Amino acid sequence: MTVLVDPPLWPRHGRLWSHLVSDTSLDELHAFAEAAGIPRRGFDLDHYDVPDEQHARLVALGAEAVGTRELVRRLRASGLRVRARDR
Repeated sequence: MTVLVDPPLWPRHGRLWSHLVSDTSLDELHAFAEAAGIPRRGFDLDHYDVPDEQHARLVALGAEAVGTRELVRRLRASGLRVRARDR
C-alpha cells in the first residue's frame, strides 16, 4: 500500500506539476489526497495533478518520491492505469 509522487516536470498553466498515484487502490489515493488537502478537481481518472510547491510536503506526509517511469510502471502493475486512448 503506497502512494507515489513523481518529480514536478509537467508544464501547464505557467507552472510545473507532479502526479500523485496509488499502487493499491483509488480509495487509498483519494483518502491520502483528502488528508493532504488536495481538491478532488485535481483528480484525472487514475492520478491527481499537484503543483510543484506541494511535492516536498506530500513526501513529508508519506508519499514515496519516485521517477516518472517508476510511477507509470507501478501504476500499470496495479491495474489502475487509464490509457490515453481511454481518456
